[in-house]
Amino acid sequence: AGSRKAGPEVIQNSKEVLSLLQEKNPAFKPVLAIIQAGDDNLMQEINQNLAEETGLNITHVCLPPDSSEAEIIDEILKINEDTRVHGLALQISENLFSNKVLNALKPEKDVDGATDINLGKLVRGDAHECFVSPVAKAVIELLEKSVGVNLDGKKILVVGAHGSLEAALQCLFQRKGSMTMSSQWKTPQLQRKLHEADIVVLGSPKPEEIPLTWIQPGTTVLNCSHDFLSGKCGGCSEPRLHRCTPAWMTRNMVSSGRRWLREQQHRRWRLHCLKLQPLSPVPSDIEISRGQTPKAVDVLAKEIGLLADEIEIYGKSKAKVHLSVLERLKNQADGKYVLVAGITPTPLGEGKSTVTIGLVQALTAHLNVNSFACLRQPSQGPTFGVKGGAAGGGYAQVIPMEEFNLHLTGDIHAITAANNLLAAAIDTRILHENTQTDKALYNRLVPLVNGVREFSEIQLARLKKLGINKTDPSTLTEEEVSKFARLDINPSTITWQRVLDTNDRFLRKITIGQGNTEKGYSRQAQFDIAVASEIMAVLALTDSLADMKARLGRMVVASDKSGQPVTADDLGVTGALTVLMKDAIKPNLMQTLEGTPVFVHAGPFANIAHGNSSVLADKIALKLVGEEGFVVTEAGFGADIGMEKFFNIKCRASGLVPNVVVLVATVRALKMHGGGPSVSAHIKFHYVKTELNGCCNLQKQIQIAQLFGVPVVVALNVFKTDTRAEVDLVCELAKRAGAFDAVPCYHWSVGGKGSVDLARAVREAASKRSRFQFLYDVQVRSIVDKIRTIAQAVYGAKDIELSPEAQAKIDRYTQQGFGNLPICMAKTHLSLSHQPDKKGVPKDFILPISDVRASIGAGFIYPLVGTMSTMPGLPTRPCFYDIDLDTKTEQVKGLF
Repeated sequence: AGSRKAGPEVIQNSKEVLSLLQEKNPAFKPVLAIIQAGDDNLMQEINQNLAEETGLNITHVCLPPDSSEAEIIDEILKINEDTRVHGLALQISENLFSNKVLNALKPEKDVDGATDINLGKLVRGDAHECFVSPVAKAVIELLEKSVGVNLDGKKILVVGAHGSLEAALQCLFQRKGSMTMSSQWKTPQLQRKLHEADIVVLGSPKPEEIPLTWIQPGTTVLNCSHDFLSGKCGGCSEPRLHRCTPAWMTRNMVSSGRRWLREQQHRRWRLHCLKLQPLSPVPSDIEISRGQTPKAVDVLAKEIGLLADEIEIYGKSKAKVHLSVLERLKNQADGKYVLVAGITPTPLGEGKSTVTIGLVQALTAHLNVNSFACLRQPSQGPTFGVKGGAAGGGYAQVIPMEEFNLHLTGDIHAITAANNLLAAAIDTRILHENTQTDKALYNRLVPLVNGVREFSEIQLARLKKLGINKTDPSTLTEEEVSKFARLDINPSTITWQRVLDTNDRFLRKITIGQGNTEKGYSRQAQFDIAVASEIMAVLALTDSLADMKARLGRMVVASDKSGQPVTADDLGVTGALTVLMKDAIKPNLMQTLEGTPVFVHAGPFANIAHGNSSVLADKIALKLVGEEGFVVTEAGFGADIGMEKFFNIKCRASGLVPNVVVLVATVRALKMHGGGPSVSAHIKFHYVKTELNGCCNLQKQIQIAQLFGVPVVVALNVFKTDTRAEVDLVCELAKRAGAFDAVPCYHWSVGGKGSVDLARAVREAASKRSRFQFLYDVQVRSIVDKIRTIAQAVYGAKDIELSPEAQAKIDRYTQQGFGNLPICMAKTHLSLSHQPDKKGVPKDFILPISDVRASIGAGFIYPLVGTMSTMPGLPTRPCFYDIDLDTKTEQVKGLF
């Protein structure tokens, strides 16, 4: 009776626990995979009964009996990577249980408890952290509960057992106080050992030459050989282990499922931060970067709660993060959302990236608050042209800075490839339409392949758009064939340009189509910098792979001869663009100098696009930090451009609500706005004034943030030339202007420790209730009204002035149904006005709108204020003069 109860009790208990887990997590379906080599119908029947009784899902992988070690390992590796499977058991012959096979199993799925890691934990005494062999547990249970043996002090002989089973049995018996011996069948002293034993456990079938008389009458004998358990032992009268072994395997499956569910939930970070040892004077950025050894990125990922199958590692220090983490953590509350913006900057910038990095280093490494920085990926153009890098600076930067600045994981290259594929498709389509009849064009677009002619999926979508409800290519009328085959692109309306991620002024205006094969079709065109591509803006604003594909398809590249928009979908290229972008959509994980996490993703141009990092990076980070954590992201240029676009475009697309704006200011910039000379790397400031008249610009930028109902904390990025009186005065004037707080920051010289006061101020400001609101209603306001609202409320303009071309474009976009999109103003970042030399807070100016363009896929209209270059040029002495490679150490030199 006891033997009948032993297994069912464990199974019933496991069944109840599984039911509770599924009640709390309805989508949880525990799956046990069994790799079986050979036709063992009895074991399949036992497993099927087990599945029905407990609620487990069991999947069998049935291999031929003569399967090799390599074939079994291949199947194990597949199941290791299958996130739907929570446990893996092997039912193979004894000769296949090699170390290679057993240790191919992931320890967390090894419900047989056979891997070295699980055995090691058992031997060390950490049985609660590992899986223990179900056979060994069943033996102990049968002896104690069924037979009623007190194992303490008993002499136990384990005969013919090998590997993991032998080790597990010995360990478990010793824990019970037994005196355990182990022997193989051919051992000379076997008869004596069998004679002395109180209990004999058979780990393999008894050879015929070993007589039963060697075992003393009254000795308890348990058979747990592989043949016995698989039902191949014909002389076995009551295979009691058949009941208990599956029961304990079920218990292991419950433990695996519970652990898996625990991993799926958000948990507090166990982040190991890196220590800084700041030097004075502060070395160059690249020297500081090289002086710190980053953590392995898989270690960082695990620390912040990412699962192993949610990252793709690129080298040692960067990885892509899968979007599946959003589904896993969909019920996790978001953290606080902080935007770092700035006053109207000098040409050198005021340190928004450095403040962003310093703030998260302070929050996480010094205040023990989960925080994530989300930054844009820098363009190679400025890196080799004027900036030399954009990873932050001093002791507040992303590392390794070389990898941050050069290629990263190839996202910009993917955008370049996709952009130029679409550009090639436009001109190629015009060429073929100009040189072919309707019938020839149609036959080539819908060819006969292996006797079958059919539309592709994107061609069917085009037919539907045209109102042609047919799926058989042979049934279209001549008029429908012409309508389908001809896009009739008007070359003078093409807005899609080719791109290159290098500053090259000689590509600003080019002529294409001068080859003999182009049959006289040529036109004027241009190259833009790669980050100015609309595909980059799409990447930054999308929230899923499906959404990205839809946005790419909506991109308008030209108008046809009747004035209707021509899209990437019309050209049939959307699927190919999505394929090129499928990896670029995944955010890139890196770290700060103090080992805190950073997402580097997307890098849209901050004038003709919205100049913010990706929505996806922000959304994933907000889930990972948890409800009490912080995500700090950065807006391009001054608050009048980057912050306004962040709120009106990015927040509108993402649905995320910001909690705090950190407004970066410097004394040098405020002196410039107060009438000082323009700033360059060679000018030093010498002022006798005790008052900073340029604080009017800071006050105006604070007021702009208040238009959106978001509290402002001013971060004064302190330079060593700033005096204490200047710092105190700026902070006081900022608070008088309505800032929640104003704090001097010293992260550049000492790291996160220098921004702890800023971190505390941000945390306090974020605790206030958000009153965020958009500046305008996109559905109600016309394009002109929205432009005027931004010009007057944000820039302080008296009014706007539209050129005839701009007005004509507005009329066309409104007629085409694009009038309800938000506005992305393209203007200089060096002034609140359209004139770069107008510092401080210009008043009573008329804002001229020279042109208006549309990024329909990204989802905004962008007016051009004056002329706007989308392809930077190289200066007389570009940064590439200083950039070099040490061919012996392969270290990059010259980034700064």
